[in-house]
Amino acid sequence: MVVILSIVIGYRGWGKMNIRDLVYLVSLAEHRHFRRAADACHVSQPTLSGQIRKLEDELGVMLLERTSRKVLFTQSGLLLVDQARIVLREVNVLKEMASQQGEVMSGPLHIGLIPTVGPYLLPHIVPMLHQTFPKLEMYLHEAQTQPLLAQLDNGILDCAILALVKESAAFIEVPLFDEPMRLAIYQDHPWRDRDRVPMSDLAGEKLLMLEDGHCLRDQAMGFCFQAGADEDSHFRATSLETLRNMVAAGSGITLLPALAVPKERVRDGVCYLPCYKPEPQRTIALVYRPGSPLRGRYEQLAEAIRSHMQAYIGTR
Repeated sequence: MVVILSIVIGYRGWGKMNIRDLVYLVSLAEHRHFRRAADACHVSQPTLSGQIRKLEDELGVMLLERTSRKVLFTQSGLLLVDQARIVLREVNVLKEMASQQGEVMSGPLHIGLIPTVGPYLLPHIVPMLHQTFPKLEMYLHEAQTQPLLAQLDNGILDCAILALVKESAAFIEVPLFDEPMRLAIYQDHPWRDRDRVPMSDLAGEKLLMLEDGHCLRDQAMGFCFQAGADEDSHFRATSLETLRNMVAAGSGITLLPALAVPKERVRDGVCYLPCYKPEPQRTIALVYRPGSPLRGRYEQLAEAIRSHMQAYIGTR
């Protein structure tokens, strides 16, 4: 069952302010950049910009300062953003309550995933979820951890799959599986004939890392610092595939999550080795808002993913 809510707010002759406008406004507040906000809302930049200006005209107040190249909100704009977040959260509760009137595992479901999980996890779980829950309409959204959590808090997303971080503790966290990290070295590296590598051997090494904003960067660096290793500050990658290609080119070594690692020990110029003492790993979990009426839906979804992925990881 698809429930469409059209909530219109009117006040003293103001024009119609709909939920879509509030989504645009909150997205702009989160990203502080028109193009990135438009991309997050899946609309063009002129569309988002035009709707924000239309909202200002209808309210009769300036929401943004347009004398700067940066996106700066006026005091009135900041107040409206705070209220918009509250409205969007309540709208999402209404949608969840309406969804409860039908089958629990049916209807639309907006799931967020981080870039270091999504491309590697989705091929494993999407076919299974379609088969297990055929009436569930899944909409998948990829973003880094902080934007995902903000969208989850604002009701734009229903739940998210990510690596647990301290910021996710504000939500209900349902662990799915522990994902080990593998050491990726170039094929001619002196360690290529080893079966595994103790983390202490990384002392003094400089590892390639992702750029800021990826939670995997902080998690991997934590293990590296503990082992006495450091980051190669000459390069920061935007994706795991960039890291992999840099390693294959002999530009350094890195830690990659197990789902992003092929079953072959060596492939395309990269050798993958397990580490131990300690084994670096991260916990992948499904998170959702506390008090959600659809808790049963998220718990069923998590259980299906957990059972499927633990069986898969056990074979690697």
